[in-house]
Amino acid sequence: MNRKSGFTLIELLVVIAIIGILAAIIFPVFARAKVGAYRSSDITNMNSLRTALQLYRADNGAYPPALLGYVNTYSGDPLGADVIPAEQLRGALYSKRVDSVKTFTPAYERAKSGDTTTAVWPQADPRAVGSAPILDLNGDGVVDASDDLAGARQQYGTGDTVQRPNPLSPGTLIDARFYSVSGYDTASVRIPGGGNRRELRYALFWTGYGLSTGDVKDDPRQLGYSDPPETTVITWNSYFRDYDGSGNVQRTKNDIVLFLGGAARPYDSKDVSDRSWRVLP
Repeated sequence: MNRKSGFTLIELLVVIAIIGILAAIIFPVFARAKVGAYRSSDITNMNSLRTALQLYRADNGAYPPALLGYVNTYSGDPLGADVIPAEQLRGALYSKRVDSVKTFTPAYERAKSGDTTTAVWPQADPRAVGSAPILDLNGDGVVDASDDLAGARQQYGTGDTVQRPNPLSPGTLIDARFYSVSGYDTASVRIPGGGNRRELRYALFWTGYGLSTGDVKDDPRQLGYSDPPETTVITWNSYFRDYDGSGNVQRTKNDIVLFLGGAARPYDSKDVSDRSWRVLP
């Protein structure tokens, strides 16, 4: 008699176990490779934006009020529903100095070109005024409490919606509308306790002095001033942040900060979340 051989149940279970072990090893590697590719792409795009900004400033003597630009409509009404899709814009950087809207769009941003958003200001430095000086603002050669002035701190926080002048009514303000794809103008972050909010990432001025009349003791690291130093923060990428189960930002180097004087670089997410434009290289 001819006997047919086959796999035993034990052999099948061994094969399945081996496949499971290999999958457990390979899948995380693939996931890390994907995240790494996304980060590299975003860093490249952020550096392209920095180059475009420098060219814009060389041509115009100042930086633009927004990267991709505020929402434009066919009717000209800044609050209208007839939104011009982002890829049809003719703004300060796009399409003259940046040839693709994707450059403004972080890898994890999934908005459509016509999606719009308002935004709040990011969190202001929670440390008490006078307790966290970072620059010699009064010119005495020493960085101490006298250099940590309320007027040189971030003026607004997460409870304040970003506003802009109303082009149809001079002297009045309206809530600024941004294209959601422009994740370096604004970005979505998780809120402790649940939910999300959209925060500002790029601003010409952010201190109390800067947003009013200016002051010689103001933080000079603001793009609206005539010659901001290289340590000035242009924008930051917060799409790679790690959060705990309650939505609190974890202390990992997963944010990417773009400084005026150098390439985009990884930065501690907790520090960026807490201090926004006050972080230093």
